Amino acid sequence: MFEKSRWFSARLQCEATLARWGHSGQPVLIFPTAGGDAEEVERFLMIRALEPLLAAGRVKIYSCDSVAGRVWFSKEGSPEHRMWMTHQFHQYVKHEVAPAIRKDCNSDDIPIWAAGSSIGAFHAAAMVCRFPDIFHRALAMSGTFNLMRFIERDHPTDYFHVSSPLHFVPQLAGPHLDVLRQRKIHFACGEGKWEDISESFRLAKALGDKGIPNWVESWGPEWDHDWVTWRAKMPAILDAWTAAS
Repeated sequence: MFEKSRWFSARLQCEATLARWGHSGQPVLIFPTAGGDAEEVERFLMIRALEPLLAAGRVKIYSCDSVAGRVWFSKEGSPEHRMWMTHQFHQYVKHEVAPAIRKDCNSDDIPIWAAGSSIGAFHAAAMVCRFPDIFHRALAMSGTFNLMRFIERDHPTDYFHVSSPLHFVPQLAGPHLDVLRQRKIHFACGEGKWEDISESFRLAKALGDKGIPNWVESWGPEWDHDWVTWRAKMPAILDAWTAAS
């Protein structure tokens, strides 16, 4: 069952789409790569790969336009604007996308899982780290977590600092950290072409130093930074997670 909705977000200052596949089960929000849109996961056949889980009612898959990624990688506006937009995108997900998912699931408090590849992995990990009361688990595949290397500034603005787990996790304390220590982030990455598993290890260490559960899984040199890899791996991991939950 496929549905999509589109609305104007004052936070993003544009219209954005939320798409959904499936009829019941654990809600999983998949973030697109780079500046991809909400239907990228279908065009690249991820939905087809997840069809057995969808048909069995074990997961409901959601995806939203990667507005922040589009702005970041098209170098729209100033670097400060792009860093601000990353924060605004996360606020859009928290205050607009997550409530829409929960309404669709007929539950005001159902835990949401986040997933994504490449830049999508950055957002998936950030959702759990920033909003652990909403997002309980993340699958961050082939992640790129040091986004500062793609921008013409040496230091993050305050808006980006609070959006980037590499920057804000080391400073966490108190109730936020207590809740986050009950969550889990699974980093998974190949070591083939265009992959850099050191990015996953770097963020994993930042989390581990704070006692936040995480695991880095290497798929080995035969797996590249590519949809072929992600289509093969995501269904198996979500299958295991939903079987255990």
